[in-house]
Formats: sequence, C-alpha cells, structure tokens
Amino acid sequence: MANETQRIQKTYQEYRESAAAQSRWSIANPGNRWIEEERARRVAALWAAPRSPAAGERRVLEIGCGAGGVLGGLIPLGARPENLYGVDLVPERIAAAQVAYPRIHFQAGNAEQLEFAPGMFDWVLVFTVFSSILDPQMARNVAGEVRRVLKPGGVVLWYDFRYNNPQNPNVRGMKLGRIRELFPDFALELRSITLLPPLSRRLNGLLPVLYPVLSWLPPLRTHYLGLMTRTK
Repeated sequence: MANETQRIQKTYQEYRESAAAQSRWSIANPGNRWIEEERARRVAALWAAPRSPAAGERRVLEIGCGAGGVLGGLIPLGARPENLYGVDLVPERIAAAQVAYPRIHFQAGNAEQLEFAPGMFDWVLVFTVFSSILDPQMARNVAGEVRRVLKPGGVVLWYDFRYNNPQNPNVRGMKLGRIRELFPDFALELRSITLLPPLSRRLNGLLPVLYPVLSWLPPLRTHYLGLMTRTK
C-alpha cells in the first residue's frame, strides 16, 4: 500500500500549503463554525449516553487524529487525557497535537499496522478517514485494525462524507453499503448531519435562521455521524 500511503501524505501536504484550502475550512468563516459546533453537540450527546465503561474510564483511540482537536474536545466531557491516544499518517500533524495536548498520547504511524494490543480500546474514533482512502485493500486493512484493537462490545465513533466531492478527486463518499462491507460484524447507528459546506459558508448573517431549516432536508446533509458497535 506504499503508493496509496504516499498519495494520502502528498494530498495533506498540498492542503497545508494551499491558501485556498486553508481559507475554505477556516474557522473564521461562520458557516464552518456552525458545522463544527453542530458536530460537537452531537458528539457530546453520544459520549454522554449511558454506556459502559463510564466516560472517565474509557480508553479511546483516534485514527487520523490530525492536530488533536477532536480528542482534546473529549476532556471537558469527562475523558481522562492519559486514556486518550491518537495516530496520524502525517508527522507534522502529530507534532502540532503534542504541543497542543501534551497529556494525550500521540504517535505518527500507518493505521494498517497499529502498535496496540488486541482489545485495548473501548472507543475508536474515525473522522473523515475512510473517505480519504481510495485503495480498497488499504481500507480493508485499516478496518481490520480498528476491529482488532477494539474490545468486543466497544464502539467506533464515525464521522465522514456520504457523498463524492466533484471538486476533490482525493476523497470518495462513504455510503452505508460500503461502511457495512468494511465493518460486517458491527451494528450501525448512523445519522446524516452537516449542511452542505459550500452552502453553509455562504449563509453568513442568515445562518441562525437558514442552517436549521435547510438541515431538515436530507439531501443537503453531507456526512454520517454516529456509533458502530462491535457485536462479535
């Protein structure tokens, strides 16, 4: 999978170096803030739902953790930093995460070969990971590692595109059928979320009125968010 790994690393390097890409996803845009805040509220609700073990005892791994913001966001919800682990393919992103969250365990690496024991984690987070993997075998390898390191009865917290992006050939939408193929022995509880980002970014002062209204239309929700429970 060396070529696919190199392609993904190159893609993220291009994102970092592109002023247009940085501007497009900047949190300074009110639409992007609404997207992140909506997702954060939903994640907090999923995290708070009664489930064993309790929040403070959960051992959590995030694959594709980037600069650590999602993992860091679990700390105010009751997660203990020493129980949080993050892996990312891009060393520069891991370096930034270690500075931002020094008490969380971060390491650079390929999620096809995770350096963790079987059943080590109660939760595994995968946010916009599989949509970035175009090679089917690599996707199967990563899914297999997710299953291996997750305890029976443990959960995957999933957030990813459900549509292709015609302006970005480096991502591919994750339909429910494809998710089920990768995780056949998981019970899926996924819901569509996130108003079409190019539209959200243009609403500006109309966001408080139009974002909730437009979000009621299923075709305009671009991502799946939810839990996937390992049943075997």
